[in-house]
Formats: sequence, structure tokens, C-alpha cells
Amino acid sequence: MTEETPGFEEKSDVPSGATPDDAAEAADTPPTEEGAAAPAGDANQKDQPAGLTAELDQTRTALAERTADLQRLQAEYQNYRRRVERDRVAVKEVAVANLLTELLPVLDDIGRAREHGELVGGFKSVAESLETTVAKMGLQQFGKEGEPFDPTVHEALMHSYAPDVTETTCVAILQPGYRIGERTIRPARVAVAEPQPGAASAAKEEQSADEENGGPEEG
Repeated sequence: MTEETPGFEEKSDVPSGATPDDAAEAADTPPTEEGAAAPAGDANQKDQPAGLTAELDQTRTALAERTADLQRLQAEYQNYRRRVERDRVAVKEVAVANLLTELLPVLDDIGRAREHGELVGGFKSVAESLETTVAKMGLQQFGKEGEPFDPTVHEALMHSYAPDVTETTCVAILQPGYRIGERTIRPARVAVAEPQPGAASAAKEEQSADEENGGPEEG
């Protein structure tokens, strides 16, 4: 007769009625714990949108920097082109001015020959052709008798006083001046006349007397 120890009862993990194969399979299967962590794939899926947003922000920043670099390069290129064009025009103007300056003595000879009536025949034709050519290149002659003296474009070689002038006036053009556009390549050499000393005061006194007497008398 077998004795049983009271208070101890062996419990089997295998359900009643299970076969020996089921028992072996249950023994090989590790027990599961409640509240186990979720698979790692779910965490990666949650972190993926944040990573894409950061990468998109970096791409946008890089694109903005490259766009700013391109705009700066375009501006520098445009400025370079303008400088080159401005320098090219300046060099051309200087070259033309130098050439025409060398021709001024020839033009002076032509002018003197015209004044003395010696510009005739073939010489006249050549002279007129030369004058037409330099005019096409932009050369302009200036300086006329009777115009006010301007020290920026006139060079006074002779000076006198005249009773019929009210300001310093060019009374004779000794040598015409020449310019190209706004650039003077030779000032006009002139003889100037100034009002007689005291003539301005006398004129003012006469004008004041006329005003006091009610104006000049009519003849």
C-alpha cells in the first residue's frame, strides 16, 4: 500500500487528455510574458517620418544656398560685362580723340586756305572730304565771335577793352576749338574784350537818372 504525502499535489502543464506528443511540444515552447515589448519594426516605422522631415529640411537649405550662389554669380557676371563694355567704349573714344588731335593742324591749314580764297580745285575736294570724314567720327568745331567768354572752353590769347560790350566777350577767333561729344580736345583760342573801366558804373547811373525822371525822353 502506497503512502501519499498530504498537502502536495503534482500539477502537470499538459491538459488532461493530451497525448504524449502534445506534452513534448508544450515542454519545448518557451513561456510568454505579459506586456512584452512590441516588435522593433513598429518603432522604426514611427521614427521614419521624423528622419524624412530632417532630410527634407537639409535638402531645402542646400537648395537655397546654391540658388543664392547662382544669383550672386549672375550679378557679378553682369557687372563684369558692363565694366568691359564701358572700358571698351572709353578706349575707343581715347583712340579716336588721339587720332583727331593729330589732324587738327591740317584742319587749321584748310581753314586758313579757305579764308584766303586758296581752297580751289582738287585741294578743295580733298579738304572737304577730310572735313566730312572727321565730322562723321564725332569731331565738332566751336567758337564764334560775339559769344561770351567761357574759360572752360575758351583760351584768351589777346585782351582789350571795348565800350560796346557789357561782359567779357570773344571778339575774334584766332583758332577754332574742337570737341567730341562733351569732351573738349582743344579750346578755342580767342581775343577777348572787356567793358571799359567805369563804363558799367556810368551806365548804372544813367539808368537810375532815367528812372527818376520817368524814363528816357523820346525824340
